[in-house]
Amino acid sequence: MDRIRGLKEYVENAAYRDALEIPEGAQILYEPLAQGEYNINYTFYHPVTGRKLVLRVNTGSQMHLADQIGYEYHALELLKDSGRTPAPIYADGSKESLDYGVMVMEFLEGRPLDYRRDLTLAAECLADIHSVPIVEESVRKQNAETMCGLIRPKNPLQAILDECNEMVETYYHSELGEVSKKKQIERMLSAGQKMADEVKDYDGYCCCINTELNSGNFLINGAGKPNYLIDWEKPLFGDPVQDLGHFLAPTTTFWKTDVVLTGEEMDGFVREYKKAVGERFDMTGLDDRLKIFIPVTCLRGITWCAMAWVQYQEPGRLIRNEETFRKMESYLEEGFLKEIELRF
Repeated sequence: MDRIRGLKEYVENAAYRDALEIPEGAQILYEPLAQGEYNINYTFYHPVTGRKLVLRVNTGSQMHLADQIGYEYHALELLKDSGRTPAPIYADGSKESLDYGVMVMEFLEGRPLDYRRDLTLAAECLADIHSVPIVEESVRKQNAETMCGLIRPKNPLQAILDECNEMVETYYHSELGEVSKKKQIERMLSAGQKMADEVKDYDGYCCCINTELNSGNFLINGAGKPNYLIDWEKPLFGDPVQDLGHFLAPTTTFWKTDVVLTGEEMDGFVREYKKAVGERFDMTGLDDRLKIFIPVTCLRGITWCAMAWVQYQEPGRLIRNEETFRKMESYLEEGFLKEIELRF
């Protein structure tokens, strides 16, 4: 915990310990857990209940939110009845006693998703999460920018492309970026924009979507056992197909596992998802929307890697994972970019 200045003192302050009902004088051992690009996680055992918990320290916001950790906590509150997400226990996004936001949530067991074995389990998990009703108490407004405290993009595809264009500017303006790759990414974004321009506004079923469905964010325990989705850093109120597009996109599957799903595997996953949803919500037009969300999601993955690849080489970065950096470089290889461009 020494790498985060003030964290040791923070977990000893009265407000934190009182909120978690930790007795005065109780000694707690915090062990490092896996970290992401914007969060550092620790595990610990509650001294009274013996329950294993996660202390999550947020170091930045991809969504440009002042209270990133509070936003994530709220999403977990909305989804707690799904049985598929960690129960949130405590959040402090004030940054008054620490430079970063802090959350405590339950620790869940499980292994990362295996795309070759676990597609059905992932489909069932997503179906349960997407089926949780997110309803505003007041009259629902179609143009509202938020719904039940979740950001609600008016045009999700355009929102993703806007995010892509914003992220890739870091690469465009960096001397580290190759001119030929800048032109290739620009060409792909132009093609994606043309596809999105042809899509009519969606006014169907919406729910809390994760938008970050990497294999490592699933915790799998097997058929007939609890399987989960963690890491709710960028949830939105939106079309569930956006999650399906992210889950199936080659830029997602290749991230941790080097797997690129075949068309047959993608179709099989969608069939299992529809079966798991059943009659819980209207899936009209799902297949047609998915054909657009997959390529646009690929653009998001590529432009994020381009941005992060530059940022990773900036001095003084708090979080740096060499394996992640090498993967970013593979996404920016000419062969990978060409394959995505030709396929989609």
